[in-house]
Amino acid sequence: MSASPQGWLSQSWLTQSWKGHLIALLAGGLVTLSLAPFNVWPLGIVSCALLAWQLNGITPVQALWRGWWYGLGLFGSGSSWVYVSIHVYGYVSVGFASFLTLLFVAGLAFFVSLPCYLYARWVRDLPYGMTFGFASLWVLTEWWRSWFLTGFPWLYLGYAHLDTPLSGWAPVTGIYGLSFIVALSGAIIALSLTQKKFSPTHWITLIAIWVMGTVFSAIEWVSPADRPSLKVAMVQTNIAQEDKWKRSHYVPTLELYQDTSAELWPDHDLVIWPEAAIPNLYQRATSYFNNINRTASDHNSSLITGIPYVEVSPEGNRRYNSVMGFGMASGVYHKQHLVPFGEYVPLQNILGGLMQFFELPMSSMSTGPAGQAGLIANGISLAPMVCYEIVYPDLVKQWLPKADMLITLSNDAWFGSSIGPLQHLEMAQMRALENGRYLLRSTGTGVSAIIDHRGRIVERGDQFKREVIRGEAVVYQGSTPFAVTGSFPILIFSLLLCIGLRLFADKIRG
Repeated sequence: MSASPQGWLSQSWLTQSWKGHLIALLAGGLVTLSLAPFNVWPLGIVSCALLAWQLNGITPVQALWRGWWYGLGLFGSGSSWVYVSIHVYGYVSVGFASFLTLLFVAGLAFFVSLPCYLYARWVRDLPYGMTFGFASLWVLTEWWRSWFLTGFPWLYLGYAHLDTPLSGWAPVTGIYGLSFIVALSGAIIALSLTQKKFSPTHWITLIAIWVMGTVFSAIEWVSPADRPSLKVAMVQTNIAQEDKWKRSHYVPTLELYQDTSAELWPDHDLVIWPEAAIPNLYQRATSYFNNINRTASDHNSSLITGIPYVEVSPEGNRRYNSVMGFGMASGVYHKQHLVPFGEYVPLQNILGGLMQFFELPMSSMSTGPAGQAGLIANGISLAPMVCYEIVYPDLVKQWLPKADMLITLSNDAWFGSSIGPLQHLEMAQMRALENGRYLLRSTGTGVSAIIDHRGRIVERGDQFKREVIRGEAVVYQGSTPFAVTGSFPILIFSLLLCIGLRLFADKIRG
């Protein structure tokens, strides 16, 4: 049955707020289903189509709240895994942890709410505002969310397209370009349904963009370097988070890593331990690492490991969440982008005494300096990222084109068996695709993986399993367009497009 002006797409039906808010809430949840581990990628486009439709024919204030409900569905379904870290590992009661999680996702929802207000107020009614304006504002919103209040660059639309024709755009525009196309696709569908007419300009443009993604996928932006591939082994010990920092587990942990790695040194160029693998400051474990250093060097092998590190100075001690190289590896990297409440406590004097969650190990770290040199292992330049840093596309891009390979160490045990760790893995795959480099991902409880320069998983482990992930990593040279420019072009394009639509509208009216 076809929709009439008074049917299910009518504006009078849209203005019934509770129905519109309910649809917006459900539409936000569809984005989560488009991403890992569900991977139903068309639902991201459907989600944008529903939101664009829901923002049509309502006032800016109504759009603000419509966007908030959409954001609540998005973050409530996609990032509620923070409950696990707060309740299980922060020792917070079920009720209080649920309240804090709800407060967290409700606050994040305003990242969608405000742009929806701006869209309805200044963009929607411009020529092409409901399509290209919608997509541009969406991209600027994702970018704003990546840095405001330290940033939360999670649940971007483009991550669903690692294995679709749009993946070819990732080495060109980065993740924001993919999000632009997804948002544009949904907006054009919504406009076509509400106006019940076919716009050749819109659809031809959209089809061309998708086809160009396939064309770009066939281009080899980078090439293998004239160097032998690295034989890599990642030690995944699967030590439970609640046991990791117990004094009684310290010596067994040292022995486990040492004994497991002993059989790896002779046959592997690079052995990797995860973030904070040894639950102690490096300065308190120097004798242990001196022995590891000698053993690895004797076999011409390298070790890269996460380890807390302290710098002592008259001005005060600074503790870092660090990565260090031993044996044939060298260098120290201090994490630059810390996780609020996990590695430092904002307003600590006010909040620090509220709950035990703020007294967790690693919760009083310092920020590493900019311009660090990175690591070298067996003559290979490694760009290190610790945990959360891998989700920042331009932070990773800063290491290119000098870096031969990317490496990220993480401890995803904080999020248990939730979807958080699998989302994290998906974002790491996108960084490899954007920059045209192999990426080595080592975690304590999984998922550890070797990811190739196309973002494809070559070898991977299982979650919550003690194992060693072995494989070969190829060194690539050259640069993708994204590795040269970063996100700057697509962000400027989106900003200028919004401004251009406004100037075009003023010219027509004039």
